[in-house]
Amino acid sequence: MERNIDVELIKGLSTLEVTKRLVKNGYNELPAQKRRNIFLIFLGVLKEPMLLLLLGSGFIYLLIGEARDAYMLLTFVCVVVGITFYQERKTERALDALKNLSSPRALVIRNGKEERIAGREVVVDDIIILREGDRVPADAVILSTTNLLIDESLLTGESIPVRKNVWDYKTKPTRPGGEDLPFIFSGTMVTQGRGIAKVIKTGVETEMGKIGKSLSSIQDEDTLLQKEIGEITKKFAIMGAVLCLAVVIIYGLTRGNWLQGFLAGLTLSMAMLPEEFSVVLLVFMTLGAWRMSKHKVLTRKTAAIETLGAATALCVDKTGTLTLNKMQLDGMMDNHAFYRPDETAQTIDDNYHALMEYSVLASQKDPFDPIEKEIKNKGEKYLKDTEHIHEDWHLIREYPLSKELLAVSHVWGSPDKSSYVIAAKGAPETIIDLCHLPREEADAILSDIKRMSQKGLRVIGVAKALFNKKELPTLQHDFAFEFIGLLGFVDPVRKSIADSVKDCYGAGVRVIMITGDYPGTASFIAHEIGLKNPDLFITGPELAKMSHTELRKKIGEVNIFARVVPEQKLAIVNALKANGEIVAMTGDGVNDAPALKSAHIGIAMGERGTDVARESADLVLLNDDFSSIKEALRLGRRIFDNLQKAIAYIFAVHLPIAGISFLPIVFNLPIVLFPAHIAFLELIIDPACSVVFEAEKEERNVMSRPPRNLKKPLFDRATFFLSLLQGLSILTSLIIVFLLVLRRGGGENDARTIAFVVIVLSNLVLIITNLSKTEHIFQILANKNKSLYYVLAGTLFFLLLVLYVPFLRSIFHFSLLHANDILLGVSFALFNLVWFEGLKMIRVSRRTVTE
Repeated sequence: MERNIDVELIKGLSTLEVTKRLVKNGYNELPAQKRRNIFLIFLGVLKEPMLLLLLGSGFIYLLIGEARDAYMLLTFVCVVVGITFYQERKTERALDALKNLSSPRALVIRNGKEERIAGREVVVDDIIILREGDRVPADAVILSTTNLLIDESLLTGESIPVRKNVWDYKTKPTRPGGEDLPFIFSGTMVTQGRGIAKVIKTGVETEMGKIGKSLSSIQDEDTLLQKEIGEITKKFAIMGAVLCLAVVIIYGLTRGNWLQGFLAGLTLSMAMLPEEFSVVLLVFMTLGAWRMSKHKVLTRKTAAIETLGAATALCVDKTGTLTLNKMQLDGMMDNHAFYRPDETAQTIDDNYHALMEYSVLASQKDPFDPIEKEIKNKGEKYLKDTEHIHEDWHLIREYPLSKELLAVSHVWGSPDKSSYVIAAKGAPETIIDLCHLPREEADAILSDIKRMSQKGLRVIGVAKALFNKKELPTLQHDFAFEFIGLLGFVDPVRKSIADSVKDCYGAGVRVIMITGDYPGTASFIAHEIGLKNPDLFITGPELAKMSHTELRKKIGEVNIFARVVPEQKLAIVNALKANGEIVAMTGDGVNDAPALKSAHIGIAMGERGTDVARESADLVLLNDDFSSIKEALRLGRRIFDNLQKAIAYIFAVHLPIAGISFLPIVFNLPIVLFPAHIAFLELIIDPACSVVFEAEKEERNVMSRPPRNLKKPLFDRATFFLSLLQGLSILTSLIIVFLLVLRRGGGENDARTIAFVVIVLSNLVLIITNLSKTEHIFQILANKNKSLYYVLAGTLFFLLLVLYVPFLRSIFHFSLLHANDILLGVSFALFNLVWFEGLKMIRVSRRTVTE
């Protein structure tokens, strides 16, 4: 049913009435989140244990006069605070983007005149005028409509615009989605026709506003690695504090010099302070974000990168994510013969020229509707330089689509003016009815329609008629239509989807399709992309009747959820999380924003995605290429592996440093390491544990193994014992060489010098061998890790400087080394290398046998 109202007879609200409603209900916008000022954000950041330890380390460095190291740590504090503040601002922008989207310009009638106002000024009972291309400013009911189609995909996920009908003053407001409803919703788009509507809801009361409420109620969570690194840091700090206190007490009691004991304790604290842990996590996440950007993945929240490596479920929105979110002509049926146009060809079979010709004539000349756009583009392409293009014809009349007759007809006047040419298109059943076909012929066409629908096509029928020049009829049925054929359109699947889904399965990541579209379409797409269990699905109405417990049980096998609404998408994600899954979700519409924010990793489309989706997501695919998700998963796993290696290295290398600082005091031996030595070693440790390990390539099996067990910590038992063995091996070497030099008559400086050479060279050996869990040292060196080369060269260069430059040698309390001394130190370092590599090969062999 269509009803046309004379705009001139509508008075609309008066200025006084508008003012009263603004006072009562407020502006048509979402309330802004309360913003924390810089001072409050800064205090919040400083409550983190890792940053407190960084500040404490910097203070200790200042006390002992190591200003440069103190300033370095304070610089890291500033960087972390800056990044945290940036992320706080980013999260607030999600609601800002939603508010801007829901507040477009609006054409209203007030005081009897048309007036263009800001969308935020629209109030309840305003009369709004809708035209093609307009964004609806508020939830409203239709008072008058002419062929009005609304794109509600941002709210429902359905790629096809829905037809609107006039309100009967009885129907109660309902959710978005479905044909012939008299309700329109804020943020949706008019794709065809025109209409007049009356506003019934504004601001937070709209469907868009409800999404905004759900966004603001979802709290961000710390990632598992953030929590675990925090725990490791605390344990490391406590152990360091206990040892530091023990050194001060033991030194003071045994040697009677409490000041020197305090300095010895500070030296040990410098060796044990775990500032590397927070720095490593920051560097890995920051450089990881940079590496992802090279694969067209923008990282909004760096903490989500490492979570990607543990992702077990990927929830995918069909429209615009698996598909291109556009209509493509994929099939033509004429005289019961199916024909698929070649996208790369410039022409089509001559038998289908008439079908293409009359579908163009039945469409708008300057269309906004996606199907009509495709018809126009394909018509211009396939009918170029033929007699089927009619630029000189003019439109006489349009019979719009209505609830009673799901077809549109255009009456054209030809240059010879002999008769009118009528072109019609619409629902196939309606076109069959317009053509008054015999039963047998109608059944044959219905069979064709079924065949095309089973291919996942949206089918429309096309017909033509001639009419002698006289007064045009009121109804389309009065034309003698002749059936021409059928057109089939598809929202095409992205080319890379099938391979990417296969790769996800190979990596042990489950793929789940969540869509507002129909189950049949979703199932067809699932078959095409290789989704598991493509014929099992749960619909929105079925989901609405399920309890949370029931959903958790059924979600174990079902990979398709169709005809769902935004709140249900969020429930699906939460059910997966409750089952222990690490959930990543892709999406591009406003309807995806709550689930994007609730998921462990939200992945938004950059080109076609809305601001709301992008601002709510952790990652944004800049090129909307689904294969980029595979690269993100690979990089996430690589980052976790390398981070685990770096943490293991930090523990292993600090064990001998702490041991050689602690044991001489307990056994009343000369002190081996002073603050200058610790500072030198930190110059190796800091870049090694961050830049060198971060730059190492991934292991060969990184995408052929299942996601890591969530209950398995980063620094697990196996990693701990391996690091412990490595650390004790180096410590044993240090003790042996130190005592050996002292026993053969060498002085403190001689023993200290050779021991320092051993610890530096063993440190380099530890870096190289720990860069890979599967490759031997020669393969590692051949990987062209430039950061490793720089660290090796720089360390050896500065080691030579402190050994052979007299001024530096005196500061470090070293003696001049001879060739036999150097040979002794190198021998112990090589022993550690052989031992480490042998242990690695044994572990690799055992793993191979197990697999």
